Amino acid sequence: MRRTALLAGVAALLAGALSWPAQAAPTTFAHPGVTVSRSQLDFVRDRVGAGAQPWKGAFDQMMASKYADLNRTPKPRATVECGSYSNPNYGCTDEREDAIAAYTDALAWYLTRDERYAKKSIALMDAWSAVIKDHTNSNAPLQTGWAGSSWPKAAEIIKYTYTGGWANSGRFATMLRDVYLPEVIGGSNSNGNWELSMMEAAVGISVFLEDRTSYDKALAKFRTRAAAYVYLASDGDLPKTVPSQNLTTRDKIVSYWQGQSTFVTGLTQETCRDFTHTGYGISAISHIAETSRIQGQDLYGTDVGERLRQALGFQAKYQLGTAAPSWLCGGSLNLGLGPVTEVGYNALHNRLGIAMTNTEALTRQNRPAGSDNLFVAWETLTHGDNPN
Repeated sequence: MRRTALLAGVAALLAGALSWPAQAAPTTFAHPGVTVSRSQLDFVRDRVGAGAQPWKGAFDQMMASKYADLNRTPKPRATVECGSYSNPNYGCTDEREDAIAAYTDALAWYLTRDERYAKKSIALMDAWSAVIKDHTNSNAPLQTGWAGSSWPKAAEIIKYTYTGGWANSGRFATMLRDVYLPEVIGGSNSNGNWELSMMEAAVGISVFLEDRTSYDKALAKFRTRAAAYVYLASDGDLPKTVPSQNLTTRDKIVSYWQGQSTFVTGLTQETCRDFTHTGYGISAISHIAETSRIQGQDLYGTDVGERLRQALGFQAKYQLGTAAPSWLCGGSLNLGLGPVTEVGYNALHNRLGIAMTNTEALTRQNRPAGSDNLFVAWETLTHGDNPN
């Protein structure tokens, strides 16, 4: 039975690699439909209500966090200024954490039906949509991508499940359309995690705005970047590249891949930089694939799914303690993958039946997965062993 499921899953990945349409946007968008669906939320609410693990422990972790504090005071700014590594940090941490808090409160509302959390989520979103006008400095695209990934997740749950009303939802949509989307939709030629996070934000915002043009543009840019971020042996001797980066020689590609000259399946463009940034890229790939699936077209059945599977497995192996061989990053790895495995593991292993031994071990070791305080939050709760 397991072997049959495995073969079917691999066949789906291979067959799907050639079947992705140029126009990906659905005729009718599903709501809530950014990273987590109504059926997934219903499953979690049932499991938490029954006191079942790992969901109840993950729920308790979320509710005990600073993000679920009903006394939280939002700290919006007209201009968020973020330099490299958030230096300077004028509103960067506040924006990201208020966005995660809005999502946390939206989840708390759905799972408990306590209206205080819906109202708090709305208050956070309203505070920022009334004030923010711009993002500036060198990290502006990445900062916008991180915060812009969390805002629509919160907004989708509130707008489509809370019946108490959200008077300023239109103003919030205008904020996403005019302040966030223009900053991310054009992409980036920096390290790959930038563009992947930016496209996650662009896809989520497009779903909330029901903007089919932006959705298609973001998905197309994402597919090019995902293929250039995770190497598969089937790519050839060298990794795929993003045309706008003009990586026309082997030396240029090796330099961009952090000096790594041996390419093996599952290696990412930032593996030899550090696993933390690699985790950002992997997480964004899984989030976009999950949103796409909810919207009716399954990226897990394309090469994106295979790249995600291999990237998770490769990084998980070393994160679990396997020593790096000398050919890999000079034999020295900077670990710290983060809470980023649940979404991809659930989709590929639990739904498609594909064996993922190292990813499974790491996922279970890290449960309950919390937040990275940037754009990842509570994914054991929302996606751990979730069949929907």
